[in-house]
Amino acid sequence: MTGASELATVAGLLADETRAGFCLALLDGRAWTAGELARSAGVARSTASEHLDKLVRGGLLVEERQGRHRYVRLADTSVAGLVEQLMSRSAPATPPSSLRVAITNRAMAAARTCYDHLAGTLGVALTDAMAERGLLDRDADLALTPRGGDWLAGELDIEPGALRSRTRPTARACLDWTERRPHLAGSAGAAVCTALLEREWVVRVGSSRAVRLTPSGAGALDRLLDLRLPDE
Repeated sequence: MTGASELATVAGLLADETRAGFCLALLDGRAWTAGELARSAGVARSTASEHLDKLVRGGLLVEERQGRHRYVRLADTSVAGLVEQLMSRSAPATPPSSLRVAITNRAMAAARTCYDHLAGTLGVALTDAMAERGLLDRDADLALTPRGGDWLAGELDIEPGALRSRTRPTARACLDWTERRPHLAGSAGAAVCTALLEREWVVRVGSSRAVRLTPSGAGALDRLLDLRLPDE
């Protein structure tokens, strides 16, 4: 069966809970050291290094070296999409084991980054609002419409050239693993996320992937897209 062996290899890489946890952590789009990932997973650094070597050899991660330090990150946006897609098809989460875990889970579900674009309730609501105003075409996998391109340039100062890429589509649907509905990915999704962070309409929450919509951001998105979210 052509491709069966390759598929089984990728599945095997993500079948280990520690390696899967590393990939989830790296969905924040940043490069992490082996020590940082080891602490996040609660494993020894030597154990983390063994797992990271397998992920790099398997093409899911790439490594960068700066002096004595070794950093790893997801190989590209397609790997991030694969991890998010698999999460969306996972079994319902078990009840949180502590209040801290419950608070973290709630923050992640409300708003987070999925590699370099927005996800969670905020990401899906933003995508819905853009589609309702004809900025995105749902019938074409959330393609950016000409009106949408003009809106990004006029309202968020995102120039058309910033959306052109030879390695990824301008816009595409990414199935959200908490909302089970699509949010905007692609170069347009990344540009929107960057614009909102630069304006501090959205800010990061600690060192996690969670982000928070600020009062100024809520006001701006209400004005621009008539977007309103329930109070946190």
